[in-house]
Amino acid sequence: MGLVYLRELNSDTKFAIWKIEETVEELLCRIQLDERERAKLESLSKGKRTLHWLTTRVLLRYLLKTEDYISCPSDENGKPFLPDYPFEISLTHSYEYAGVLMSGKGKCGIDLEIIKDKVLRIKEKFLKPTELAFIKEDNVEQLYACWCAKEAVYKLQGNKGVSFLDDMTILPFQYKPQGVMTLLLRKESKSFAFQVYYEKFQDYMLGYVVEGLNP
Repeated sequence: MGLVYLRELNSDTKFAIWKIEETVEELLCRIQLDERERAKLESLSKGKRTLHWLTTRVLLRYLLKTEDYISCPSDENGKPFLPDYPFEISLTHSYEYAGVLMSGKGKCGIDLEIIKDKVLRIKEKFLKPTELAFIKEDNVEQLYACWCAKEAVYKLQGNKGVSFLDDMTILPFQYKPQGVMTLLLRKESKSFAFQVYYEKFQDYMLGYVVEGLNP
């Protein structure tokens, strides 16, 4: 199907979501890969992982408005970056969708998750009792909003050693289908506050955060 959602957050920041209905061959026709990327592609298990990886590269070309080759390696923590462009990026995928967030303002993070009741079984693994206390009646959508927020900040900060449960705290917020929450991150004896945006997208929850982006 292709692009289903494009949102410009400001003149330098936007994200796009793609519904994947193409084959691997159809996606490959839209991009160029170097030898390292072809090896990466071969290392992926066939199926959704390959489709997700290829679709994020197609989306990068769409957002950067180019059909040329785009280098998009990952650093030692697995965070993707664009060595040839002045933008920070974050990638996400879930089932039949893939997404890319790109910002010229600062570091960013995005996460997309399909909404399922399984989050009820793991809520204590990523939320403190003080966080669970403001979630009414095990609201599955609000739980996913919290998960997406923590995942988005995790991607923004780019350090594998950060714990969702121990190092991140979400301040109380009233859930709506679209809103913003405050997340506190403790990292290397320092504290940081982020405004994380979330919204329900069809049967999915989307969360994203950009340094310097205010409500």
